[in-house]
Amino acid sequence: MTIAFVFPGQGAQYVGMGRQLAEAYPEAREAFDTASTVLGVDLRRLCWEGPDEVLRQTEHTQPAILTASIAALNTVRSRIPAPTLTAGLSLGEYTALVFAGAVAFPDTVRVVQQRGQFMAEAAKGVQTAMAALMGLDGPAVERVCEEARGRGVVEPANFNSPGQVVIGGEAAAVDHAIELAKAAGAKRAVKLAVSAPFHTSLMRPVADRFAGVLGKVTIQDSRIPVVSNVTARPVSQAEEIRRLLIAQVASPVRWEQSVRAMGERGITTFVEIGPGTTLSGLIKKTIPGAHTLHVEDQASLEETMRSLEQVGTR
Repeated sequence: MTIAFVFPGQGAQYVGMGRQLAEAYPEAREAFDTASTVLGVDLRRLCWEGPDEVLRQTEHTQPAILTASIAALNTVRSRIPAPTLTAGLSLGEYTALVFAGAVAFPDTVRVVQQRGQFMAEAAKGVQTAMAALMGLDGPAVERVCEEARGRGVVEPANFNSPGQVVIGGEAAAVDHAIELAKAAGAKRAVKLAVSAPFHTSLMRPVADRFAGVLGKVTIQDSRIPVVSNVTARPVSQAEEIRRLLIAQVASPVRWEQSVRAMGERGITTFVEIGPGTTLSGLIKKTIPGAHTLHVEDQASLEETMRSLEQVGTR
């Protein structure tokens, strides 16, 4: 059994996330205490009581998911076997880097709040959209985007799993790409309720601003490799981590390729840590035989511990 820890990104949030673990485990509660102190806001109340419309605002969502994921991570550190690789989807890559010792949690929660603010500001005054296309592979989606670019910017933003690619860009171009995708055989196209076209070239101004923020943050070589969203390859050197985090803002997330890369390096068990089970579903679509577990509350923590104990004694 070879384990990877994986961490969710934006969209996994829900009101109540992390509360059960924080009320049961001091180490989980500590994550919320630290983040609330650093940010000067009651992150516990936001995560546990909402309101949902505030929690869904990007500048709040990003530190909230990071904190809920770190709270869950703190409960498993001494309870389940250590992984040999780690990764996270978009925002989740920051949680992976905290786990791997590349960045400190207090610095990171501050950084992702600014990242969210910059992203929200970049989308103001521009009609943008994102959509998930089902039933087309990556090359087909790239062809659709190329054909739709007469209407504006539209690009692949997330390669999530085989047959699931998210596109983003200017609203008219995204709408046209959806029409072309359906004509090309897409089974479904779902517009996403997001505030900005994340991981597209429209985020380049954010990357430029964000570089200044990251330049002031201490980044160290990671203790274990972290699979980069940008390259779908493991990274551990501090300056490469910094460069790829800046590039990640305006580059597509290669999650499908990252999962395959982990499988090729011998990972057989993926433990999703943090709110939701979205990544587990994507992993199963990418590697059908993969063993997926998750930790977000008391029941899932206990189930994951039992499952790993059973596998370890076979």
